Amino acid sequence: MDARATNGLLRHLRDMQDFRASNVSHPLINIVAIAVMAALCGAKGWVDVETWARMQAEFLGQFLDLRRGIPSHDTFDRVFRLMDPMAFEACFHRFVAALREGSDGQFVAVDGKTLRRSWKRAWSKTPVHMVSAFVAKNHLVLGQLAVEGKSNEITAIPKLLALLSLADRTVTIDAIGCQRDIIPVIKAQGGHFLLAVKQNQPALHEKVKKLMDEGALEKFKGTRHGMAEQKEQGHGRKERRRLWVCTEVQWLGEQLREKWPEIGSLIMVERWRQDYGDMEGKSSYERHYYVSDHSHTDAKFYMEGIRQHWGIESMHWTLDVTMKEDDSRLRMGNGPEAFSRLRRLSVTKHKNWHPKKENGSPLCTSVRLKQKVCNWNPQMLIEVLTA
Repeated sequence: MDARATNGLLRHLRDMQDFRASNVSHPLINIVAIAVMAALCGAKGWVDVETWARMQAEFLGQFLDLRRGIPSHDTFDRVFRLMDPMAFEACFHRFVAALREGSDGQFVAVDGKTLRRSWKRAWSKTPVHMVSAFVAKNHLVLGQLAVEGKSNEITAIPKLLALLSLADRTVTIDAIGCQRDIIPVIKAQGGHFLLAVKQNQPALHEKVKKLMDEGALEKFKGTRHGMAEQKEQGHGRKERRRLWVCTEVQWLGEQLREKWPEIGSLIMVERWRQDYGDMEGKSSYERHYYVSDHSHTDAKFYMEGIRQHWGIESMHWTLDVTMKEDDSRLRMGNGPEAFSRLRRLSVTKHKNWHPKKENGSPLCTSVRLKQKVCNWNPQMLIEVLTA
């Protein structure tokens, strides 16, 4: 096997400390490395992982010590269920730090996703909720933390952000992250913020909405402002987005300025949509409001950040549709959280791997087909690991 395959991700996996007793049949690196590679090939549970490993035993034996054979699915389940999730997360962060050296994404989107069938108690049905930090431009998952319930995102977001290096990056979060306790964490990590403002902050939302709505009517005459517009057409609909940014934050008033001293600009996005064809006649119009610590009026910058934030929804779609995350029945211990990390590792690697044909054209572009290609050809799996 190409020696490069032991670099990158596998090298970081080898740094993980085995939490088990000394008398073990299967080295931890075997269990974790096999699970990672099986996930890259489309495994959706521990039985899949074991079956894939048995079919690829000759390939795996080229770089793993398999004298004790392939671990059973019960072994995979038990190890990941008992493994400290933060140990895996620390390994994940080291791996991502190496990838991030070549990452030029300016915006880091933070959002949560519920693992719908992962409830730990059947009678209460409290599924695990994963909060992730994601660079849409590079399809790079920077990190994630598990919480029980969406309402706990507020406490999990600052903990996740405190693990990341955010120098010269702008963090985008939906309205749930518009909290005074979160902003200092972002600033302490060297980052900037672009936060949606909704009714969970009623005083701030009412004031920003009033100022920006009135400003738009007057075309922001006599104020420092910027404006950008985007138009798109396709898939049976026309869309137009207009964004205004204003840096006259003194209009917020003394009381709000004392509570939110970091705010440097106010943003409003106007979205208009018109369906045509089979859906002709349906339309929608809405306005959304944001605040940021940036004090410039480059409207295209804010437009890009808000658009890129929804790239994390693309990752969630891939996890649900391609990797069937919502159908997973893993529930015990840390198993759901661990396999969620395997899926996100797989998304990160596949999104940044672009296999080519002999003539230089793309061999495949979808994550689903890339998983199959890795399954069919171990050399392609090596390429993904070393990409």
